[in-house]
Amino acid sequence: MHILIIGAAGMVGRKLGNRLAADGAIGGKPIARFTLADVVAPQPLSGFTGPMDCVMVDLTTPGTAAALLEAKPDLIYHLAAIVSGEAEADFEKGYSVNLDGTRALFEGIRLGRQGSDWTPRVVFASSIAVFGGDMPEAIGDEYLLTPETSYGAQKAICELLLSDYSRRGFFDGIAIRLPTVCVRPGKPNRAASGFFSGIIREPLAGLPAILPVSDDVQHWMASPRATVEFLLHAAALDLAPLKNRRAMTMPGLAITVGGQIAALERVAGSKVAALIEREPDPVIAHIVSGWARGFDTQRAEALGFVAETEFDEIIRVHIEDELGGKLPKLG
Repeated sequence: MHILIIGAAGMVGRKLGNRLAADGAIGGKPIARFTLADVVAPQPLSGFTGPMDCVMVDLTTPGTAAALLEAKPDLIYHLAAIVSGEAEADFEKGYSVNLDGTRALFEGIRLGRQGSDWTPRVVFASSIAVFGGDMPEAIGDEYLLTPETSYGAQKAICELLLSDYSRRGFFDGIAIRLPTVCVRPGKPNRAASGFFSGIIREPLAGLPAILPVSDDVQHWMASPRATVEFLLHAAALDLAPLKNRRAMTMPGLAITVGGQIAALERVAGSKVAALIEREPDPVIAHIVSGWARGFDTQRAEALGFVAETEFDEIIRVHIEDELGGKLPKLG
């Protein structure tokens, strides 16, 4: 099997690639080749001895998608996107990357399969940002798409495109709406949701963290480990029962910021939690106020998708995977 990961230099892309390389197979099929693509050079996957191409690409550049797809990969992960805060701040860039780049990829597959039976599996990373506004406490997959950010609108449009291209038989696609990934390792990005990770990640490293919203803000989250599991499961899943309903929300955990802080104190102690500094940011607060608070994910769960059920577990995953199981030593 030949696997193409677009967005391979990002946090989720790196973790996914390393997991696939370690497993050596997916859905019972051996992995023979990787193509890792991103706007910055992806790092090679350690431990994989087969052919591996690491390429810098911009899907918005004409001809790029066709060249990237020339080897006709069997499985395509499309993870690349401009994050929420940046897409809201730069309208043109958001639509160029998140919509035009995705459409170029889909068209590249459609045109590249002419005269052949190549029908790749496409796993598209969508977002719970496709919902917004006056929403119920728990949103099911039947709820209408009501994005209140440009990022959410771009993801919603791409979901519709994926369903239509799949309906026409150009590829076999699934869009998984990812919860906010928490706790994200590394440096903060420009996502409006970044503080959900920051108020856990920085204190666990012995550093202060800024909280820009009130403690009663509630959000839907899952760990990076669970996110990789979603992507693996989506690639091997029988999609026939989905018919043309190719997008679904992934399981996660609905928790308030106050609940996050309480969990941090339980796991790491009051001195660690005390490193959180409250500095209200009305711009971030406004963006977050339009996001969903919780979801009914029975459909995804029935198909075998699973996530954490307690935030303490999410914190422990970060400590195990990123900190070597060690807590900071504070005076």
